[in-house]
Amino acid sequence: MAIARAEPSNEAATGLRRVQVAVLAKAPIPGLAKTRLIPALGARGAARLQRQLTRQAVATALAAGLGRVTLWCAPDAQHRFFRALRRASGVGCLVQASGDLGERMHTAFRLHCKAGPLLLIGTDCPPLTPDHLRRAAQALLGGDDAVFQPAEDGGYVLVGLREPQAALFRDMRWSTGSVMAETRARARAAHLALRELETLWDLDRPADLDRLPADQAACLGLRR
Repeated sequence: MAIARAEPSNEAATGLRRVQVAVLAKAPIPGLAKTRLIPALGARGAARLQRQLTRQAVATALAAGLGRVTLWCAPDAQHRFFRALRRASGVGCLVQASGDLGERMHTAFRLHCKAGPLLLIGTDCPPLTPDHLRRAAQALLGGDDAVFQPAEDGGYVLVGLREPQAALFRDMRWSTGSVMAETRARARAAHLALRELETLWDLDRPADLDRLPADQAACLGLRR
């Protein structure tokens, strides 16, 4: 089934089309995707969840009615899931850069921000909505240099920048509870105008599965 893109209905919505969206996603390969959930779901179940989450992230990005949406794929863009998603949604598929998460994120900003502001999201945040993306886009268009959607675990689920900011990503201790706090400190040191939206939860640990919507849980064979 094709994934629909929201159409702008006024000048304000048209202005939001200047803001692009990039989605970072791993291929739904058993043993590669959502490895911290393998004890609860098994390798194949974790891969199925990754497919669900990636489809949802792309649908959310398109429904926001912003600018170009791209899917940054790992380890490459040739997995049949990515090819099918490209056909269904029309999003462009690119290959994630080498290096740690910070290097991969900075590469996306470095390449995309030549054409305007960029929002970057992953696939691990079921509660992220199109409205969150639109509010983040409005912050960048309103003059903020950076916008973040913090996560309950101390990281963040969305980052938006008007221009590349390598210092926000370089030598970060990723997957720790101090990522957002360290990012705030770096933004202050760089004299960036920083906007933070409300904190959301992301899906990383087996306990987080209890927060999945019932339809997604049912697809994974999870009982409530």
